[in-house]
Amino acid sequence: MKTWRVAILTAAVSAVAWAAASSGSASAAPLQFKHIEGKNHQTRKYTCATGKVLQVTYWNAQNGQSFAVLPVKGTSMLFVNTISASGVKYQAGSYTWWTKGPRANLYDLTSGENAPPLLSDCVTVIR
Repeated sequence: MKTWRVAILTAAVSAVAWAAASSGSASAAPLQFKHIEGKNHQTRKYTCATGKVLQVTYWNAQNGQSFAVLPVKGTSMLFVNTISASGVKYQAGSYTWWTKGPRANLYDLTSGENAPPLLSDCVTVIR
């Protein structure tokens, strides 16, 4: 299996940098993680209950970490996996992307403990 020694997230960070540059913001050189070796990545499309379609790229590192890149309110964000009782939970700032099998929900923790998800019932689109 092909590995990437330079940056597992170069493509993801480049996408974030491109989004910032296209919105008029200044951008810096791509962020690189020289000590994290990429194992593989895959992109999934989800259709949510609201009809919104999301494209999410998942990255797995040799050290066991995993990452997800997905748009939140029009901005690409890098999420890092955290401990969960069930499924896989990713965090980016106040946002949580929680997947279980082909389903996922996006939460904003600043909305309150019992707030509904920002996006709910997101289901992987079968290709």
